Amino acid sequence: MRLANFFKITAIASTTLALSGPTLAATCGNTANGFEQWKTAFATEARRAGVGPAGLQALARTRYASGTIAADRNQKSFRYSLEKFMQVRGANTIIAQGRKRKAQSPAFYQSLERIYGVPAGVLIAIHGMETAFGGFMGDSNVVSAIVTLTYDCRRSDFFRPHAIGALRMVDIGSVTPTTKGAKHGELGHTQFLPGNALEYGVDGNGDGRIDFYNQVDALASTANYLRAKGWKPGQPYHKGTHNYAVLKQWNAASVYQESLSIMGTQIDR
Repeated sequence: MRLANFFKITAIASTTLALSGPTLAATCGNTANGFEQWKTAFATEARRAGVGPAGLQALARTRYASGTIAADRNQKSFRYSLEKFMQVRGANTIIAQGRKRKAQSPAFYQSLERIYGVPAGVLIAIHGMETAFGGFMGDSNVVSAIVTLTYDCRRSDFFRPHAIGALRMVDIGSVTPTTKGAKHGELGHTQFLPGNALEYGVDGNGDGRIDFYNQVDALASTANYLRAKGWKPGQPYHKGTHNYAVLKQWNAASVYQESLSIMGTQIDR
């Protein structure tokens, strides 16, 4: 694997949409009723945020993702104890396989740490935790999932920039209207939300495009994201440190952060 010593960041348009009046704002809902009407209003927001014809067409084709809503209402694992969470997520397997992966591609992980300052253990732990090292990257329609979550009243404001990001990624060809990902619309090997993918994506292998379903691009993008969020090279990342707090930017669940810290440290031993 080759890591190009450059990256390309595509800045996401401002997520604060300066709409001219409340009549243009899309109104959220908690059931499928009203979704089609909401999409029409949201198309106006999307257009004003810079989404082009391909993205708008993808928006029009989306369907209410009932499976995504069910998953969003039932995230039980984040309420587990640390021990239970690590057991359910297969921490011992991730650590064992992670050490092998690091040993098989030392130059690759060293180059990531040299450029971004993020050690192999953290990146490998994220890769293992998110998709079992690319073994399963999701079977949900990314655009429909993220648009549905933006329509849903529970966390509309959080998902809105990611919906805009997904539609703009359709415009530039980074994803298609049929791209598959996780239940919440996350993409690729390390499960980037579309707005973050658009902003922090890296062409790690130098082929001229950013592909989150390519392992090199995905891991380089993950390292770039953590560095942009404040990761300090050469510093520890156990609980109570600055870098540990940065892990919260990747996932807000405390058991997730602590698991990454523990697994990453053990992979790097």
